[in-house]
Amino acid sequence: MAANGIDLPQGTLDLLILKTIALGPQHGWAISERIQQVSSGVLQVRQGSLYPALHRLERRGWIKAWWGASENNRRAKYYELTRAGQRQLKAETGSWEKLTVAVGQVLDMA
Repeated sequence: MAANGIDLPQGTLDLLILKTIALGPQHGWAISERIQQVSSGVLQVRQGSLYPALHRLERRGWIKAWWGASENNRRAKYYELTRAGQRQLKAETGSWEKLTVAVGQVLDMA
């Protein structure tokens, strides 16, 4: 995934996915659309990045998945945060906040 052609730091997509599904279970396409919508179109998650990330998060036990019907009555795989995923989201959010503050301080040097 890239934001306007700029590579995002390692792990950023995982954090975005965890945060997106923390609000409630969603299928892959909806996760991608929500990230794009909330970022005002700056972050566009391609299927080639999204689904490997979802599988990786599922293997780590941070999300769980099940099959259901989408809004347009198509079969879709839904993803939901687990307790371990909630803990991971909290930890990663804290790390991200520390990182952005530190980078901001360096960029604001006089």
